[in-house]
Amino acid sequence: MAGTVKIFDTTLRDGTQGEGVSLSVEDKLKIAQKLDALGVSYIEGGWPGSNNKDIEFFMRVKELKLSHAKITAFGSTRRKETLAENDPNLNRILEVGVQAAAIFGKSWDFQVHTAIQTTLEENLAMIYDSVRFLKNNGLEVIYDAEHFFDGYKSNPEYALATIKKAEEAGADWIALCDTNGGTLPHEISAIVTKVTSTISCPIGIHAHNDCELGVANSLAAVMAGARQVQGTINGYGERCGNANLVSVIPNLQLKLKYDVISAEQLASLSTVARYVSEIANMHMPVNQPYVGSAAFAHKGGIHVSAILRDSSTYEHIKPELVGNKQRVLVSELAGQSNLVFKTQELGLDFDTNNQQTKQLIEQIKEMEHQGYQFEGADATLELLIRDAYGKLEEVFTLDSFKIMVAKSADQPVLSEAIVKVNVHGKTIYNAAEGNGPVNALDNALRKCLVEYYPDINNMHLSDYKVRVLDEKDTTAAKVRVLIESTDFNSTWSTVGVSENIIEASWHALVDSIRYALLGMTRVADKPEESRERLGLVNH
Repeated sequence: MAGTVKIFDTTLRDGTQGEGVSLSVEDKLKIAQKLDALGVSYIEGGWPGSNNKDIEFFMRVKELKLSHAKITAFGSTRRKETLAENDPNLNRILEVGVQAAAIFGKSWDFQVHTAIQTTLEENLAMIYDSVRFLKNNGLEVIYDAEHFFDGYKSNPEYALATIKKAEEAGADWIALCDTNGGTLPHEISAIVTKVTSTISCPIGIHAHNDCELGVANSLAAVMAGARQVQGTINGYGERCGNANLVSVIPNLQLKLKYDVISAEQLASLSTVARYVSEIANMHMPVNQPYVGSAAFAHKGGIHVSAILRDSSTYEHIKPELVGNKQRVLVSELAGQSNLVFKTQELGLDFDTNNQQTKQLIEQIKEMEHQGYQFEGADATLELLIRDAYGKLEEVFTLDSFKIMVAKSADQPVLSEAIVKVNVHGKTIYNAAEGNGPVNALDNALRKCLVEYYPDINNMHLSDYKVRVLDEKDTTAAKVRVLIESTDFNSTWSTVGVSENIIEASWHALVDSIRYALLGMTRVADKPEESRERLGLVNH
């Protein structure tokens, strides 16, 4: 190993400053547990001096049985011309009872004069007094040198003087911050090298992604001597975001051979990334490195032929190392190798002379001609293959469905669906309302199935897309509906095509449910037994 690097996660603080990201206290507690299990060393929970929600988090997080991470509070250095012991923000950090504190101060003379409007000497005193106050009260202190790289490029002597003051005061870590995200990797490397030769306090890096260099700058800092990396899951954060820990961690561990987290924890990385994106209600890009659903996806027939022989021909690591999986996409661009891979993956015998195989190939070609697209709908393709080889149990069939949409002048649109299905020979009939007709259909279908498959409550639809295929046909055009579903551990996509958007949506919805049910066990043939297991029966 090249050495140990500590991970400082600020998803719950800096990450929530990103546009569209909002976490409740309950959300933050759930994510904190996932981060602890992942093996991060520090979890920055928020700024107790700024809002009551963060104070509540720090109070309630004490109830969690965390095994690894230190809960850390964020704050600023004391106010100018104020004693540290009288500063309300510093005292609030003590009141919430955390093990560690991360406080930021100014490193750039321009910021000292413009932002806090004080002298350079007073700023140095603010840094020293604040760090010393927290250290005297028993906390581990991470000093965040805000705008350090811009400050160093403007006035290197003063920037270095600020972090020397933090070191004199007893800081345990000094994190150099590229607050505006405009520094390049070669600059990061040179400046961190200078800092590590100037002070003995261990160094951290806090990079932002405004130049798409948050991860690269973090790696450059570590290679120059930094031993702590600050960032967020999925790169959430203000403006263009923070350094993405989901890429930083495997790059450090798998590529640069640093000791970061255990191999077992690394194998949970994809699950953690998806879990946080779901809790934050933020769609995770399919092409996100390491953990995205397309990170190890192959479409070209030549590529697939090669990975069938050796996956390293077109994959830089084994996807299982980060909890992801290899995928092969079937489309009009794909060759026979793609279907060979998919059938082998399912344990089926793909033989081009087999009548089932010939019918399957023709069916896929015909469906693609109709407008189906399987490269983005792996689950629908798997269902087709299983059905062609007689390996698919039909767990339910549709008898009928009806949708009613009502609108009053001063009321929102109300959608209600009535669904009748046959489940293992039994007719089930249910109705449900929803936020639109597709949501109503989804809710009604779930109500029909939940008594037999209670685990269906663990999956939900995470994305819904509609594309008009023949725009020249206007309102009579075919539409393609793609639905993405998730159960926090995995994500799958299904497709439906029709001239009627409701029918296309129904096909995609049904495939999503059918695919989910492949891994679920039917709890009982008798609804009464299922209701008892679900706690719906009074004793």
